[in-house]
Amino acid sequence: MPASTQTNGLRQNLQGNHACAVAAIAAGCRFYAGYPITPSSEVAERMAVELPKVGGAFIQMEDEIASMGAVIGASMGGVKAMTATSGPGFSLKQENLGYAAMVEAPCVVINVMRGGPSTGMPTRPSQGDLMQARWGTHGDHPIVVLTPASVAEAYRQTIRAFNLSERLRTPVIVLLDEVIAHLVETVDIARADPMQRVDRTWASEPPETFRPYAASADGVPAMPRPGDGYRSHTTGLTHGPSGFPTQKPAEVTAAMTRLLGKIDRHRDIVDSVETTGCEDAEVLVVAVGIVARAARRAVDQAQERGIRAGLFRPITLWPFPEAQFRQLDDRVRAILVPEMNAGQLCLEVERLSGRRTRIGRINRIDGEPIDPDAILSAIEELARHG
Repeated sequence: MPASTQTNGLRQNLQGNHACAVAAIAAGCRFYAGYPITPSSEVAERMAVELPKVGGAFIQMEDEIASMGAVIGASMGGVKAMTATSGPGFSLKQENLGYAAMVEAPCVVINVMRGGPSTGMPTRPSQGDLMQARWGTHGDHPIVVLTPASVAEAYRQTIRAFNLSERLRTPVIVLLDEVIAHLVETVDIARADPMQRVDRTWASEPPETFRPYAASADGVPAMPRPGDGYRSHTTGLTHGPSGFPTQKPAEVTAAMTRLLGKIDRHRDIVDSVETTGCEDAEVLVVAVGIVARAARRAVDQAQERGIRAGLFRPITLWPFPEAQFRQLDDRVRAILVPEMNAGQLCLEVERLSGRRTRIGRINRIDGEPIDPDAILSAIEELARHG
């Protein structure tokens, strides 16, 4: 029996990619369309096995663009839907991700980052898609991006991705690096899955007065359930409450303000951060994914040597947890940002941080993870001179 399928009651040895797949099933996903691409292919392979067991549908599409289109179509048809991809496949999905944001189609995308640009290093880890996940598609648009740092968290955050997607009618991206995606760890399903399932809000008003994109009290319009008798027009063109295109400035402003603001109105359920040793920290490490695990060990070792160090790990990377970060930024003397790219997360930290705070970087772009010793050495340097 493969390591990733060994079971002991509710405890399972799961690979990170497989954890995303079985969590999607647990969240209620019943449609997957995808195109195999390293290092995310195990998500598709597991979905092909698991979906038929629960009456769902798996389709291998002809390419990444069609995969994303099929997922949006399934979602608008009333089904929880997901796809997975990596590297250039994520780039190809960007236009349809923008369409999903515009028509407010709930959907989940698993993106396993690999070395790039272009086809890059398909089997080597990277964190080079942090900014693409936020700004990859054109135009101002809302997006939620979650960054797990363990297999159990990949399971938990995939379920949470579906919940947020359905609740807010928005695409949600689960952003893994290759190390987390291929890591095999024991997951206690009962502990990893404490969340209730969230289903989208269906329209309930009389069909003759229904407007598919009318502003609701919480900024998230109810969706018309196919077969319930509602008429709905769906277009990527800027549209008003009726769903039909408009270029009237007042209507465009109102529509875009609601679209862009609906995530911020629900930051209480969107934001998620883990902090370690931050209460009296003078040196703060900001990291995500597998790098955050190395950083946690480095922070522990630094504290053993008498250095007041802490770890700030955004589990929800986008929107960035600004309020939580600023509270710590006001207290620390220095910040260290280790990441497996040329400096993407550091750009956000520099944007938010006060000018008095010294910011150090560790950037690794050779397809190898950052080890705790490198982070510890940088912490010690900042503690001496920060």
